[in-house]
Amino acid sequence: MTPQTIIFFGRSGCGKGTQAELIKKYLEEKDPARKVIYAETGARFREFTARDTYTGKLTKEILAQGGLLPEFLPIWVWTGLFIDNYTGNEHIITDGLARRANESPVLDSALRFYKRISPDVVIIDVSDKWASDHLLGRGRYDDNQEEINKRLRWYEDNVVPAIKFFENNSDYYKIHHINGEQTIEEVQKEIRSKIWRSLKQRKK
Repeated sequence: MTPQTIIFFGRSGCGKGTQAELIKKYLEEKDPARKVIYAETGARFREFTARDTYTGKLTKEILAQGGLLPEFLPIWVWTGLFIDNYTGNEHIITDGLARRANESPVLDSALRFYKRISPDVVIIDVSDKWASDHLLGRGRYDDNQEEINKRLRWYEDNVVPAIKFFENNSDYYKIHHINGEQTIEEVQKEIRSKIWRSLKQRKK
């Protein structure tokens, strides 16, 4: 198997983290000789804010207030992950990267710099109502309707324009829209089917 690059996007509550983890597990099973770099900014920020540094403290305060971090921080987090861990032979899965329009070209420049071939962009599509119902059903303390509506608006205002960048560069990226309003197993099956069908077409 050639090294795969899979970029996940989707509204809050669509299950993209679960699907990314399942794809990671699938790649590890199918290609055990090759490592998987899983770039997930949420977990990286939780690690980062736990540090006793001034930047970590400011970041924690902004996140606690539901504020927006400056672009340099998420870019610094994932570029550091690549610089420290990428050797040229790994699979790459991203979840939560390039979530603003001005961040997309930065990720694009990194993938082209590392000579990644035909990255797959997986967009898990769910309606606002479906996402809202799913988030409320989790019962987490921060999943109230006002907060959920804020996250969904943020997705439309920021992430959708970021996705457009990749869609407008479809000569390099393979775009896959996935019906997220299915069971976890059905969503995973559709993702694998579309990615590996695309992979077979590239080999022809």
